[in-house]
Amino acid sequence: MPQFVQSEALARIAPSATMAAAAKAKALKASGADVLNFTLGEPDFDTPQHIRTAAKAAMDSGKTHYTPAGGLPEVKEAIVAAHARDTGVQYAAAECVISNGAKHTIHNVLAALLNPGDEVVIPTPYWVSYADLVALTGATPVLLPTTREDGWACSAEQLDGAITDATKLVMLNSPSNPTGAVYSREQLAALGEVIVNRDVWCLSDEIYSKLLYDGAEFTSFAALSDEVKARTITVNGVSKAYAMTGWRIGWMLGPEPIAKACTKLQSQETSNPCSVSQYAAKAAVENSQECVEEMRKTFAERRTMALEGVNALPGVPRCDPGGAFYAFFDVGSHFGKPLGTSGRTCETSDEFCEILLEDAHVALVSGDAFGAPGFVRMSYATETATIERGLERLRSFLGG
Repeated sequence: MPQFVQSEALARIAPSATMAAAAKAKALKASGADVLNFTLGEPDFDTPQHIRTAAKAAMDSGKTHYTPAGGLPEVKEAIVAAHARDTGVQYAAAECVISNGAKHTIHNVLAALLNPGDEVVIPTPYWVSYADLVALTGATPVLLPTTREDGWACSAEQLDGAITDATKLVMLNSPSNPTGAVYSREQLAALGEVIVNRDVWCLSDEIYSKLLYDGAEFTSFAALSDEVKARTITVNGVSKAYAMTGWRIGWMLGPEPIAKACTKLQSQETSNPCSVSQYAAKAAVENSQECVEEMRKTFAERRTMALEGVNALPGVPRCDPGGAFYAFFDVGSHFGKPLGTSGRTCETSDEFCEILLEDAHVALVSGDAFGAPGFVRMSYATETATIERGLERLRSFLGG
């Protein structure tokens, strides 16, 4: 039997940190521990009934066969119509590709655009998969740090200074995972000028666009101007806003040549996204959005509870995310100090999360995974009783 040696491409990436943290928490819970898990960015709601009904109807009518590789035409039409309704940006169905979740969509775009030697600018903190998916192509992720004091927003001057002759793409995410930061239209417009002037592509991940709080307003990057739109690939999906993580439907909207390239790639990778899930997604985007607002209001209530608790933790600077469903907070002041009942100490966010899980049975995700050492991420996409218990354990763990 030949010895297995993983490919050079695979050796460039690490396992998903959020998935790994969730798996560790589930394993401890399976052993009998009372674990409170705040790792995964997954709504705890059931998929709304009218969406499930549409999926059942699709199955019952025999819509269970292959579809075109890039998705059903009628579902693409529903997606572009919904996007125009929500953002004012018009696309043709030929500029839309439906994939097996937004993560798959991002992989398709990167694989279609990038070559070894290309650079991709990624403001940090960033979603854990961005840099690894870039590295998988042989391109180089260029991490551009932002700060809590600046609202986790990359400035136009920073972006312009990070772009080189090798830069092919800039990746933006607003509202952000993990910080919850929402770029204002003015901030995005300044970045758009840089994108146009430097003539590079932008991948705008807008998966949390419907989850906004306290008056925060969403602007789709492609809505800024025709020149920006011509250089933008927008990524979105149904996972977060419609509580459809397991249905695995995401999409890209962008110039038709990129859409064709992504379709070609997907035809060899996976064939079509699930036919039944496509019909469910169609029902989600084209019908009443009241279910989205109901879930958003619940997230807003949980956010209030989570932030009041987090911002009262000893030695933790204030965080105030405007979107998504995460609290991203600084625990660096506790490094080197005794923690919890064990009295163990840590020097990194990874160690902090490890001790927290083992000692207090609370699962968070380390900021190291997001390019933000010293921070941790807490998802408040769970019931209020769990949030309350988790905050109590955190206070005790930190000596509060």
